[in-house]
Amino acid sequence: MDILLKRATIIAPGDKNHLHTKDILVSKGKIEKIANNISAPKVKVLESDNLHVSIGWMDIGTHIGEPGLEHRETIDSAARAAAAGGYTDIAIMPIVYPVTHSKSEVSYIVNNQPNNGVRIHSIGAVSKDAKGEDLTEMIDMSRAGAIAFGDGLKSIKDSGMMMRALQYAKAVNKPIINYSIDKSLVHDGQMHEGDVSVSLGMQGIPSLAEHVAIQRDISLAEYTESELVLHCVSTEEGCDLIKKAIKDDINISATVSYVNLIHIDQDLKSFNSNLKVKPPIRSNRDRKALINSVRKGSIQTIVSNHVPLEEEQKKLEFSYAGFGATGLETCFAAVNTHLSEDIPLEQIISALTLGPRIQMKTYLPAIKSGEVACLTVFDPSISWTYESKKKKSISANNKYLSTSLTGKVLATIIGSKVNL
Repeated sequence: MDILLKRATIIAPGDKNHLHTKDILVSKGKIEKIANNISAPKVKVLESDNLHVSIGWMDIGTHIGEPGLEHRETIDSAARAAAAGGYTDIAIMPIVYPVTHSKSEVSYIVNNQPNNGVRIHSIGAVSKDAKGEDLTEMIDMSRAGAIAFGDGLKSIKDSGMMMRALQYAKAVNKPIINYSIDKSLVHDGQMHEGDVSVSLGMQGIPSLAEHVAIQRDISLAEYTESELVLHCVSTEEGCDLIKKAIKDDINISATVSYVNLIHIDQDLKSFNSNLKVKPPIRSNRDRKALINSVRKGSIQTIVSNHVPLEEEQKKLEFSYAGFGATGLETCFAAVNTHLSEDIPLEQIISALTLGPRIQMKTYLPAIKSGEVACLTVFDPSISWTYESKKKKSISANNKYLSTSLTGKVLATIIGSKVNL
């Protein structure tokens, strides 16, 4: 489909058209023309009062259910949810059944791309069955198409294994992405350890568990001179360690879940199980530190932390409910709604576009004439409601269902595929 974007503000840091308002004509999957005023008969015209366009957004660490748990999410449903949320690329975690821990599972993901053009990238497991016991054949998985390695939201406990994983990943020029938490300090924790957990009588997850694990991982990254992505950082102490490591030129970077930028443990007083996530939402002090780290660039990427779960896992007493929430369809809108005064729009978009692609070392699109189109089109001023009957994800474990949000994705354009 050919499409004309009218009066779109371009967000493309470093480009001559950055923050300029232009018309953009996309024809036969390529950006044909960028100009002040374009007339093109017989093409689909997309316009809005505050139309914006950037290169396509990318999510790191998306969880799906295929293969094995298709009732939670399939590749196709995840791709539809991704497009609805503005994503043109998603890098999926290996926690499926069977775990993505060999070249055959990676090949399954790479060779089963969805019809809507959203590109699905595979993150291979570091350990067999993601049990943290035996290393996988990371070199084989890299050759099959894995772009990074990690065990999902299962932290790699053994320091020796983590060190060897970093060394193997370095050999194939791929990053390790690790959710850093010392599980021996967590026990049966259900939420952030603090005044709220005490008042609710809930076992807490101490900030110390993240602090100790991040410190270890940074030390191993420095020792091995390997590339490490610290995934879903949630504490002020973690932010401080990351800032220091970056200042010391250690090759690490970080992501943060959008939910942790918006919510705090006080929000769990109603026992909303859709806010029971990993990492846990923490104190307001932690939240402010995370926001500051995104604003200053020491956390480079905002992720949806999309973990679809069936109703039977969530409609339980809080202590029995599973950890996780969907986020592909609501990440940008929720951040734009709640944090527009804290993080500039340009910085939010950078954390959805440049940050993840630099971390995953994937192709970086451009908004230039002649380039293959990879665009997200949105209006940050439109208010809309995330409704159950219109959602694209199979699962419904999302705090924002039936909630009014500000900032709506209007289209993703991926080559000749246009998702409106």
